[in-house]
Amino acid sequence: MNYLDNYKFWCDAQLSAGDKDELLQLNNNEEELKGRFGCDLQFGTAGMRGIMGMGSNRLNVYTVRRAAQGMAAWLTSTDLPQKAAIGYDSRHNSQRFAQVCAVAFAEAGIRTWLYDRLAPTPMLSFAVRELGCGCGIVISASHNAGEYNGVKCYGPDGCQMTDEPAAIVTEMIGKVPYFVPEKKSFYAYMEEGLISYIDQSIWEKYYQTVLAEAVIPQAIRESGLNVVYTPLCGTGNEPVREVLGRLGVNITVVPCQEKPDGDFKTCEYPNPETDAALNESYKVADTAPCDLILGTDPDADRVAIAVPDGCGGYQKLSGNELGCLLLDYILKARSQKNDIPDGAIAVRSIVSSPLADRVAEKYGIEMRAVLTGFKYIGGEILKLESTGEEKKFIFGFEESCGYLKGTYARDKDAIVASMLVCEMAANLKLQGRTILDALRELYGTYGYYLAHVQSIELTGADAMEKAAKIMIDLRQSIPETIGGVRITAVNDYCTGISKNIVVGTESKIDLPSSNVLEFILGDRGSVIARPSGTEPKVKFYYTVVADSKEAAKILLDAMIAQMAI
Repeated sequence: MNYLDNYKFWCDAQLSAGDKDELLQLNNNEEELKGRFGCDLQFGTAGMRGIMGMGSNRLNVYTVRRAAQGMAAWLTSTDLPQKAAIGYDSRHNSQRFAQVCAVAFAEAGIRTWLYDRLAPTPMLSFAVRELGCGCGIVISASHNAGEYNGVKCYGPDGCQMTDEPAAIVTEMIGKVPYFVPEKKSFYAYMEEGLISYIDQSIWEKYYQTVLAEAVIPQAIRESGLNVVYTPLCGTGNEPVREVLGRLGVNITVVPCQEKPDGDFKTCEYPNPETDAALNESYKVADTAPCDLILGTDPDADRVAIAVPDGCGGYQKLSGNELGCLLLDYILKARSQKNDIPDGAIAVRSIVSSPLADRVAEKYGIEMRAVLTGFKYIGGEILKLESTGEEKKFIFGFEESCGYLKGTYARDKDAIVASMLVCEMAANLKLQGRTILDALRELYGTYGYYLAHVQSIELTGADAMEKAAKIMIDLRQSIPETIGGVRITAVNDYCTGISKNIVVGTESKIDLPSSNVLEFILGDRGSVIARPSGTEPKVKFYYTVVADSKEAAKILLDAMIAQMAI
């Protein structure tokens, strides 16, 4: 049906008075009607994410319920445990959406546990595994602006869903009619015991498990480390402060971002990748003792840091820089203790800095590169776990500020990462050094690696189609050079073929098919293009390798100018 017929279908449904009013206010607003009713909100391996509001292309109790019913239909068709865990963040409607999902599961006879308060995404991954669930859900839009929310879906291994089950869930969702009323209320199912709150013992077990991942934790108390921390109005406030507090970190919390706030009034775009995310933290650090600034995103699976620059300001590190520093710190500390197992591996996403490969090589461990999405890093852990070798996993990271040490969760975890950053900073402080000193040493050893992400955001009902066309055009018009540097190889992760342009040979890429295109510029860097899995955007990931920051910046600017769309 077209968008007008779809709009009428929604208007004719049995809805609440408030929902009816919202629909009626859209009448004759052509652009808004097309955006809301021109298509259905898409479900993928990352679940579903979108702007909240009425309409089939918006996140609301009806689209959330339909998605949860589809997921329940998938789970009941499998031999997996008929159990589920659900968590939610600080966004508007998150708790309500979580309850809607719990009811959809309970209706299907699935035993469901729900966090009784805000809980980070990695804690949901942990609960799925700890409670032996067949699946899990987190209600969160991660780092997006306040008008967004989402449904992140997890499999029995605690990883976000992979392509095959996600495709089945998508098919199941398509068979679910809209507006089927709930058979019973959330609280009725709680009384029956089909829905329960997750016990506090799970929180404590998570804390103990995270603390066990520390490498040299005693340095924190010895150094008297002072940290300014912001949870960016999200879920990190309780667990981050609990873990760091137990280790003796002196914490000053950014007051205006301490409490949950779905509007994110003091940080309109709560993405720790952006410089603006820590603006309020800088103000607090100007008046409080500060060795380190930490900021976690609303669902506390990602963390960013900034450190005093010695000139009265602060330098924010990129996700790549922090990932490489943490890898180097962990490997150096474990090497000194002769604690690196034979056959040890670290894992990074293909869009993350190859500087990590150099660090891993120095310590004699294997660095594996996987597709973007932490579920692929979790997949490498799963391979090790299947042979009883999970302790060989040292560290995993993505350039988008996501890190994991340990195998207790299968998603990035800002709580364990915050602990490790504090530990690294404390050890450096005891040596009379800073994180910036360690970063300069890293670049002095391996060369200057500069990374940049460019995001092309698209709008309209056909936004996803526009993103697809950008990728098609790139494949059809491959340039000879980028930024004046010759392309030496093209890796097409969709076809699984790597073409060596210099010698004219082809080889197979041993990774799952994905709509990703990579241009290799010899030893000078690379450009990777990929569409987002949840939003109408295409991202370009630039990596430049040079002898200095200045030389790297000149090349990067030339590359961006050429690739700009």
